[in-house]
Amino acid sequence: MTKELERKLLRLRHNIRDRCSLAIGFSGGVDSTLLLRVAHDVLGDRVLAVTEMSELHPTAELEEARALASQIGVRLAVVESDPLGSDRIVSNPPDRCYHCKRRIFARIAEAAREQGIENVADGTNADDATAHRPGLRAAAELGVIRPLHDAGLTKQDVRDLSRELGLPTWDKPAYACLATRFPYGRRLDPAGLKMVERAEAFLHDLGFRQCRVRHHGEIARIEVEPGRIPEAASPEVAGRVGEHLRALGFRYVTLDLAGYRSGSFDDLAGDEQKAGV
Repeated sequence: MTKELERKLLRLRHNIRDRCSLAIGFSGGVDSTLLLRVAHDVLGDRVLAVTEMSELHPTAELEEARALASQIGVRLAVVESDPLGSDRIVSNPPDRCYHCKRRIFARIAEAAREQGIENVADGTNADDATAHRPGLRAAAELGVIRPLHDAGLTKQDVRDLSRELGLPTWDKPAYACLATRFPYGRRLDPAGLKMVERAEAFLHDLGFRQCRVRHHGEIARIEVEPGRIPEAASPEVAGRVGEHLRALGFRYVTLDLAGYRSGSFDDLAGDEQKAGV
C-alpha cells in the first residue's frame, strides 16, 4: 500500500470514529462495500447496512448485498421502496435520480432511527463529486455524510484499497439502477425494467461483466467493453444474444460500436438535460 493510500485510509478511519453509530446505504458495489468494511472495523456492531429493494434493482444485486454484509459481519436491513409509485420518477425526467434518492435516503434514515443509529452515510467517492449528479444533491439535503469523499478517496483508490483488504468487490464492474437504461422522457414500467434485467443477466452469463442493454422501445442497444466488441459481434455470440433478447420482447437487437460508457443517454439529451445520470 502506498503512503498516500495509507494516509487516506487513516483519514477515513478517523472520520468514521467521530461518529457514534452509522447506517450505510449499501448496494454491494465496490464503494459501499469498502465503506462498510472499514466502518465495521472501527465501530463494530454500531454499524448497520441498509439495502433498497425495488423494481429498479435486479434481485441478484440484493442477494449479493446480503452475502457481502454477512461476510463482513454487519447487520443488514432491507427497506422496500416503490419508486414506480411516483410520477416524478416514472416520467423519467433528467432529475429523476434526485427524486428517487430523496425517497430512498428518507427510508434509510427511518430504518436507522428504528435501530438507534444516529448517522447515515453513502459510498460517494471523490470522483463522483466532480460530476453533476442529482442524487448527490438529494443526499446532501438530507444530511447524508460521505466518508470516502471526505477522505479524498478516488474510485481507483477505492479499488486499490479494497484489493489490499481482500474484498471480493475490488474489481466489480460499475453498476447503476435499471432506470438509466431508458432515454429521458420515456416512461418507466415494470415490464420494460424486467426485460432489461433479464437481458443483462443473459450477457453476464456469457461472460460480459461490464455491459448495458439500453431500451429504445422495440430496439435493444447493447454496450460492452470496447475490447470485447468483436467477440459480441461474432456470429455465434450475436446469434445467441439476438435470439434471447427477441424472445424477451425486443424486435431489433443492435450492438453499439462505441462500446460501454457510463451515462450514454446523456449523449442524446439536449444541453439543458445533461444531468450526469
